Amino acid sequence: MANGTTMGSPGAASTTPSPGAFQSLARNNSYVIPGLYDLNVEDTNWVLTSSFIIFTMQTGFGMLESGCVSVKNEVNIMMKNIIDIVLGGFTYWLFGYAMAFGRGELNNPFVALGDFLIDPGVSDPLFGPIFAAFLFQLSFSTTATTIVSGAMAERCNFKAYCIFSFFNTIVYCIPAGWVWGEHGFLKNLGVVDIAGSGPVHLIGGASAFASAAILGPRLGRYAKGTDPLPLGNPVNACMGLFVLWWGWLAFNSGSTYGVSGAKWAYAARAAVMTMMGSFGGGSFSIIYSMINNDGRMDVVDLINGILASLVSVTAGCYLYHAWEAILIGAIGSALCCFGMPLFDRMGVDDPVGASSVHGIAGIWGVLAVGFFADNPLRMDTTSGRSGLFKGGGWYMLGVQSLSALCLACWGVCSTFVLLWLINKVVPIRMDPNEELLGADLMEHRIRHTQIGISRALSALAPIQLDLDDVIDAPPIGRNPGHERCVDEIEAASQKLHQWRQAMDKFADRPAREKTEPASGASSRRRSKSFLSKSHRNGKDNAAFERGGITTVKMSGREGKETHQLSVIGSEQSYQVGSTDRNADRNFAWID
Repeated sequence: MANGTTMGSPGAASTTPSPGAFQSLARNNSYVIPGLYDLNVEDTNWVLTSSFIIFTMQTGFGMLESGCVSVKNEVNIMMKNIIDIVLGGFTYWLFGYAMAFGRGELNNPFVALGDFLIDPGVSDPLFGPIFAAFLFQLSFSTTATTIVSGAMAERCNFKAYCIFSFFNTIVYCIPAGWVWGEHGFLKNLGVVDIAGSGPVHLIGGASAFASAAILGPRLGRYAKGTDPLPLGNPVNACMGLFVLWWGWLAFNSGSTYGVSGAKWAYAARAAVMTMMGSFGGGSFSIIYSMINNDGRMDVVDLINGILASLVSVTAGCYLYHAWEAILIGAIGSALCCFGMPLFDRMGVDDPVGASSVHGIAGIWGVLAVGFFADNPLRMDTTSGRSGLFKGGGWYMLGVQSLSALCLACWGVCSTFVLLWLINKVVPIRMDPNEELLGADLMEHRIRHTQIGISRALSALAPIQLDLDDVIDAPPIGRNPGHERCVDEIEAASQKLHQWRQAMDKFADRPAREKTEPASGASSRRRSKSFLSKSHRNGKDNAAFERGGITTVKMSGREGKETHQLSVIGSEQSYQVGSTDRNADRNFAWID
């Protein structure tokens, strides 16, 4: 994520395109051209491709979070992830990008002020680089915003969350400018954060902690201790991990911000070190879970341990050797696994563990650069400095510690203020009765079956609560049209049963009647092949097993009557009436 100045080689001019519009120095007469826009064709291709992949991480977050919450809230959490992209992305275009990377005379070490509603014209020499840079930074912004949604799950008012998502861009964009913007005071002090352990994950984790704390725990969460609640869908949670794992490779290797010069080599190193870190974190999680759960593997421990290790290596993803990345990942996983129960003991209910995964591991990721960072050859990422364990002294560790402190304080305090203001307008906490029924039903009129919704509706019926709008919501996973057809078939079956009882009584009459004289009188005949006693259960009928139509004719004084037996599989029904061949022979409708 570091911009071109941080990532570019000393001979940056050699990586620019051949003379043309995009090489012109007249890009902006009032401002020095930021390295953020120093992109040639190959670099732009790399940046755009990475941006597309990073956006798929929204799928991973949505699946992971929906798998960790109860089923009656899984759709709501997916809706929040969509809102984060729509509203969070919109505000990032409105003012977020301008406050992080804007070019203007009013820029100061705290915030940038320029390029609001950015939309360069086709004649702008930076036309292409601006769009590529904006899309890349946008993908990071939406990731930081969606981290918070999991910590607020199952009890946050959806309308309040929409407002929060709209303004949460402020929480992210200002500290992102501190670390990556040309104006940022942390950047100018020499802080190194390649892909965002601090501005993305630490900010997201700190905001998640503040959100969970101000909302309070879910109803009954700690009534029987602090043990974790069961997952709503463990398979979804595991699938979310795989998607995030995939996206993280683009997250880190894409932050070389190009492949020209030496960037391509460090992009490859970033991808490998990302995997090394996850190996270390996953290994520790396996050992921890086995010991802590009497030889059983806990899904949450493994998932969050791996994610925490990925967060930990993000800040210095191409500044480490393999064994260092494994060690950093293992330490990040340990901090996360020990931190999750600690937050529960504090009464901070974080359903997905975002405070530990992104907050605690994010702090460690920022500090790890100060311990283990190499000075990359042909790159000025660290401005020639190295970490403490590489003989670089205490300076880098000092500025990295300052960065972690500033980012953590900003994330917690700004989120508290934002939610406090929103709560003055719209309550941020769901009504307790609505929380029991679930956000899917109350916010989206989606009714799940066999998860206790009907029981909750019955329990809340005596209370003065307006449930008229949701009590008739159709259960998901069913086709109401098919249900009505089944109801009609069941009603027809009841009538059929009554008809069969009547016919059975009729069959019990004497089988033979006195015949009339043979002198011209027609004989009375009765076909007992169907109505005899041995066929009452219908199983002797040849159509019972293979399905089909059996027609039985009865003749008597009243004329002729046709009875049709329609069998579908092993289900049988009768049709009494006309012999019209155009009638529907698949179903038996008895009026």
